[in-house]
Amino acid sequence: MSPTKVAFASFVGTTVEWYDYFIFGTAAVLVLNQQFFPTLEPLAGTLAAFATFSVAFVARPLGSILFGHYGDRVGRKKMLVYSLLGMGLATVLVGVLPGYATIGITAPVLLVALRFVQGFAVGGEWGGAALMALEHAPARKRAFFASWPQAGVPAGIVLATGAFYLVQLMPEAQFQSWGWRIPFLASAVLIVVGLYIRMRITESPEFEALQARREEPQRAPIGEVLREHKRSVLIGALSIAGGNTVFYLATVYMLAHGPQDLGFDRGLILLMIMAAAAIDIVSMPLVAMIADRIGRKRLLQLGAVIGIVIGVPMFALFQTGTAWGIFLAAFLALPVGHAFSSAVITSFIPGLFETRVRYTGAGLSYQLSGIIASAPAPFVATYLYATTQSSLAVGAYLSAVSAVALAAISCGPRTHLDREVAPAPGPVTP
Repeated sequence: MSPTKVAFASFVGTTVEWYDYFIFGTAAVLVLNQQFFPTLEPLAGTLAAFATFSVAFVARPLGSILFGHYGDRVGRKKMLVYSLLGMGLATVLVGVLPGYATIGITAPVLLVALRFVQGFAVGGEWGGAALMALEHAPARKRAFFASWPQAGVPAGIVLATGAFYLVQLMPEAQFQSWGWRIPFLASAVLIVVGLYIRMRITESPEFEALQARREEPQRAPIGEVLREHKRSVLIGALSIAGGNTVFYLATVYMLAHGPQDLGFDRGLILLMIMAAAAIDIVSMPLVAMIADRIGRKRLLQLGAVIGIVIGVPMFALFQTGTAWGIFLAAFLALPVGHAFSSAVITSFIPGLFETRVRYTGAGLSYQLSGIIASAPAPFVATYLYATTQSSLAVGAYLSAVSAVALAAISCGPRTHLDREVAPAPGPVTP
């Protein structure tokens, strides 16, 4: 199967998965605090909704281990189908879940459980989608083709943000009563489309070649990863920390911070985030093309430096409250900061692991970064602003995380990811 068709299929599948994942984040800011935590004060309710949102980050490494185990043993394609089904079912169930006013404390408990399932499913999605695109790609264009699943992240944001922008135009009473459920229920249609496309792709040629040479499947990929690739897991997890932090500050924290703390119109913020995310979809493959010329490591180092530089000006622009100021802040965060720090992560992190444990190792690294960087970002930013009443502290937080990412990337391997068939055992070394 051609690399272009596989990359497109990976892009569509990840777009659907991340749409499901991100509508929860948007809903956590706009409505879940009132529907499921109405007895708490506004700030406490927002933090509780963020906590529910963050539950998925705990589940994601567990999903990466289970899906990676079978993905390294029986194939990448099957696991991608299961991850899409799991995500879709959990999302639709959130759309029909009664609120606190109807079933009391059971409502937030079930909400947390469904969010856990979402995280578990997306934990298996990233590694498989990245490897399908990467392992079908020609050697000199690996970064470009592997960037398309990563472009599904901002594409999911565009769909999720667009869906909530439309439903929040409803009268407030209708939006709070039932309108917020529409984006969750609409996921059923997207899942059908994603499954149709995903079922038509072929298995990774590298995995098939490896299977043909094995006497028996790898019994416990996670065991080998933890024994022989601990350093690679750590480098992989920290290398994406800056990109994950800037992304969640822009798409979750700003959406809550603007209306609640600064009195900004939430519809305007949704539109500006959606516009910047749309540009991010295009910037991802463009940045990856540069990486195929200068090297993935150099590109990621540049991305980390950008993250260090943009922290303070990004929030200064946002606090102007103007349409252009908010858009420029989102532009710095997504098509610039996120693209340069994340576009080639789908080829950099898998390159730290051999084919036989690549699904497990790459997925675990990426999802651990979710716990380290993504999940705390809205919490930390909310606390810093509440404590200091200044965006400078939030910007400095982003700069500090990006500096950590720069150090991790600089410790990573310099070699290209060559096409492997029967790699020798042992960890990749710089």
